[in-house]
Amino acid sequence: MWNDLQTDHYEGMLAETVTMRGQGDTPIHAYLSRPLGPGPYPGIILISHMPGWDELNREVARRFTQHGFVTLCPNIYQRFGEGTPDEIAGKAREAGMVPDATVMGDVEGALDYLKSMPQSNGKVGVIGMCSGGRHAFLAGCQVKGLGAVVECWGGGVVQAGVTPSQPVAPIDLTAQLGCPMIGIFGNDDQRPSPAEVDQHEAALKAAGKQYQFYRYDGAGHAIWNYARDSYRADAAMDSWNKALAFFETQLA
Repeated sequence: MWNDLQTDHYEGMLAETVTMRGQGDTPIHAYLSRPLGPGPYPGIILISHMPGWDELNREVARRFTQHGFVTLCPNIYQRFGEGTPDEIAGKAREAGMVPDATVMGDVEGALDYLKSMPQSNGKVGVIGMCSGGRHAFLAGCQVKGLGAVVECWGGGVVQAGVTPSQPVAPIDLTAQLGCPMIGIFGNDDQRPSPAEVDQHEAALKAAGKQYQFYRYDGAGHAIWNYARDSYRADAAMDSWNKALAFFETQLA
């Protein structure tokens, strides 16, 4: 839990950019943070949101590591080139977004990378925010070997139409969800809207899946992003604790 530390315990971490094998065995960059120590530690795959492979993702990775998780955040946008996160995210939007198949291949590569680490306990979960939340749920349905999913305000899980990059609505794959999940949502959000979250929950119930949704009044989209007006401190810290406790229970 947040700030539930012992002041006499050693704390240290290593955080760096590494190269991993993504979809199609393509080398891509990833941000890796891990506790300093022999472990074994559980792993978390962090999927970037639409603002890109940015500084916030690195801070989220390090916070999970501070709580005992090896965290790997693959650069799912690398195939659009190099530059600032905003520049590359803009190229992804112009191209119709990063293809789901590419992201799922990158998640599979990240899963293999984490499980191969000598510090790994062999258990890995996945989390994403915004479009990354959609991808996290999709990964729970399509990538075998994941032990937990945290979906943060996943826009587009309930999808009216499909595109070449997004050929299936994730909600239609709910029956394939292979592990427990939690969802974190703001009741003032419009992507996903409260009605879409209701649909998402109904599909999970109908499929008999193990899940829990946390829905916050007075909060909209991106409630963890303190660089935006959307940040909501109380909802952010409560949901952070929910995510940490869930991963600890499912992956430790």
